[in-house]
Amino acid sequence: MHELSIVMEVARTVCETAEKNQVTKVRKVILQIGELSGCVPHFVHACWPAACDNTILEGTKLEIETLPANGCCRCCSKVFSLTAFKGRCPECGSAQYEMLCGKEFIIKEILCS
Repeated sequence: MHELSIVMEVARTVCETAEKNQVTKVRKVILQIGELSGCVPHFVHACWPAACDNTILEGTKLEIETLPANGCCRCCSKVFSLTAFKGRCPECGSAQYEMLCGKEFIIKEILCS
């Protein structure tokens, strides 16, 4: 499970950011994770308490927003969901597309008390 090392890095980054801004308690962290990022949101949630243990993040709520994996067909320019249509354009059936989004892993917000 590679999510643990990723979550540990997120926690470290959030702690550093909080300390630089003289924040002593973080209430909530919001992440945006793309459908095709390779990270499973359930596993990210499961790793969060361990990553926060004995830090200013202990007890911090984690919220995850899943970002859709969208592509643009190179043949007809239709924008479509890569996961819903399994990488095939629903308009023309082409499997040639440009990925627009879906691989992101972003610390969107750090909410402080």
